[in-house]
Amino acid sequence: MRHTPGINHQESINHHELGNINSSVLLFVLFFLCVCSSFAQTEIPPANESLVSSLSASSYPATIDAAQSSSTNNLQDSTLEVSPSVSSIASASVSVLAVEETSQAQSAIDTSSAFSSAVATVSSSTASDISSASGDLSAENSSVNSSLHNELSSAADVATSVEPLSLSKFILDTEVKPGTSVRLTWNSETAVGGFSEATPILVVNGATPGKTLCLTGAVHGDELNGIEMVRRVVFDIDPAKLTGTIIGVPVANIMGFRRNSRYLPDRRDWNRYFPGNTHGSSASRLAHSFFTKIIMHCDSLVDLHTGSFHRTNLPQLRADLADENVARLAQNFGVIAVLNGRGNPNSLRAAAVRAGIPAVTLEAGEPMAMQSEVVEEGVKAINTLLAKTGMYGKQQRWTRIAPVYYRSAWVRANQSGILFSKATLGQRVKEEDILGTVTDPITNARTTIKSPYNGRIIGMALDQVVLPGFAAYHIGIQTPEAILIEESQMNEGVLEEDEEDGDDSGVDSSDEIDEPETGVSKAQDRMADE
Repeated sequence: MRHTPGINHQESINHHELGNINSSVLLFVLFFLCVCSSFAQTEIPPANESLVSSLSASSYPATIDAAQSSSTNNLQDSTLEVSPSVSSIASASVSVLAVEETSQAQSAIDTSSAFSSAVATVSSSTASDISSASGDLSAENSSVNSSLHNELSSAADVATSVEPLSLSKFILDTEVKPGTSVRLTWNSETAVGGFSEATPILVVNGATPGKTLCLTGAVHGDELNGIEMVRRVVFDIDPAKLTGTIIGVPVANIMGFRRNSRYLPDRRDWNRYFPGNTHGSSASRLAHSFFTKIIMHCDSLVDLHTGSFHRTNLPQLRADLADENVARLAQNFGVIAVLNGRGNPNSLRAAAVRAGIPAVTLEAGEPMAMQSEVVEEGVKAINTLLAKTGMYGKQQRWTRIAPVYYRSAWVRANQSGILFSKATLGQRVKEEDILGTVTDPITNARTTIKSPYNGRIIGMALDQVVLPGFAAYHIGIQTPEAILIEESQMNEGVLEEDEEDGDDSGVDSSDEIDEPETGVSKAQDRMADE
């Protein structure tokens, strides 16, 4: 065969150029495979089992978020590593297309097919590796979540099996530990200087945390029954069995108590100055100190009182039943009667209710006397409150409903003389029934006092010298529904008649509770307080 130098020389050049292209492509593919192999060998670090097991229940959510965030960042970094390789492949594809325009068509097509196959293989391998890594990451997150969930469940089970922690009470800058009883001292020296006296405060903090009940006696210094009620209730409490706290103030007005007086030494009725202030009269300053340092620590209040000015009261509650929380509190005293009324707006009870503390007044008996039977009724009512609210003792069963009086009125004497009562405290009366007589000792003139209402005597004056207009008999007026309830209960013969219905009336417009008790007019009294 004849050798043609030009043709052979041209074919040698073409083969040489094609060899150079194939070598470049091969080197690029080898470089790309090395990059993908490096990525495939990158492993997701295993979860630190010791760290997971030591996590506290409060850090579980943060740990899960951190693990998920770290895994997501690793996946994003891997994707960023693949992106330059894909870009290089695209650039190489452009170069191959340029070579195809200057080389033979068939050789270019074969080279492009081989290169496309290699790229597809690498891309498939890379996608498979990414999918595998994502699957491993999901499995790891699932394992971590499952482990954390199990530990959370275990922690919850432990928490439910642990008894609630008992908390100390801080009253008058003193810590009262759970399950203890202490005697503290309220001193109002900051309010009235050296004029004040130290007032004992009895605190029983139960072993189990709960609400705080406050019992106050002798806000009027001559009311003795409440003092004994507080003493019996507080000292009969076992702190280990008590839920919550009881704050007992047997003698709130200790200055009046030492003088056998209803009033403070300045002749002011302390129960007309609550919640008090820091710049008014001594009564206002004392009231402010007592209210902020004692009463504001309480969740409910029972203020204990008796009748005044030689009057006596059937054991009863006075409560503002328009307030839902007060009404709920009043329902927990058992069968003691309830008299609806807001009371004097500046009384301790009314001030506490305005401050969001449910409060009632327990009226029982007469002043300047220690009446054991009356005290027992009051103690029974308070113990019933403790039992029904779950604070202390077992709840006794009873079937009767406490009578409620939404209206009351005072019947007054119209003649001066000596009062002789025929009706008795707690007696049910009808209209025109004779309640008593007033006899003039000089002229022997006698007048009768008759009941203008159907109801029950819930308060009355003791036999004494009276003047015209003197409030002699306090009658609780019942609705027909209440009368039917009482009569049905009486027929059951469960209790004596007098034990059914201890109730004090609300404040009547003509009741002496609104009249000045300091010997001066209301205007003068208010000006003196300013």
